[in-house]
Amino acid sequence: MTDVVINVRGEHHMMVAAELGVARVAVRFDGPTRAEVVEKAQRLGAEIQDELRAAEASGAITKWSNERLSVWADRPWNDKGKQLPLVHHASVQLVSEWKDFSALSEWISRASERDGVTIGGIGWGLTKEVESATEKTVAQGAVQVAIDRATAYAEALGLKNVQAQQIADVGMMSREMMMKGPAPVMMASARGAMADSAPAFELEPEEIEVSATVEARFIAN
Repeated sequence: MTDVVINVRGEHHMMVAAELGVARVAVRFDGPTRAEVVEKAQRLGAEIQDELRAAEASGAITKWSNERLSVWADRPWNDKGKQLPLVHHASVQLVSEWKDFSALSEWISRASERDGVTIGGIGWGLTKEVESATEKTVAQGAVQVAIDRATAYAEALGLKNVQAQQIADVGMMSREMMMKGPAPVMMASARGAMADSAPAFELEPEEIEVSATVEARFIAN
């Protein structure tokens, strides 16, 4: 029998406990006077930065950053089509990466009670070391799945010798091997993160899914 070409896809995934929580917080004030809203945003932004520095010194935070103060103005319209007086806005964005989830929960609870503070959301992640090791493991698993599938197809045809000819991430092979649809590498979500009016809440990070998908071509005879 002539050689048979077998094209397969291999997928593998792992669920890994989140190690990091990334908090996005915005400080924003609006008002008729530019100097007033700028002063309020700068003062509260400085207070929050001091808290983040203290958390970093204690080891609860791995890193944090803040954007420059943004200031702008506009003239809104009312429901009757009349343009209202000028309104000034001042905003500061802060992002912090926490490894102590209890400390993160307490800090977010306090921050959310302040006038002018908006919690933009909490994201979950892994350290670079764990992420790299997990990606390596799932990649190896995806390749093994591809090998097992190709071997099963070959055995169904009564063929015994199966040799790999080509393997690649999805979409990187020759055109006839391409399959539509994105291949997710990492996904994360949070369960019951926060309530709009609750003064305190518990952060419950879900596990992070790390997955890999490969396309492979085998020759069987």
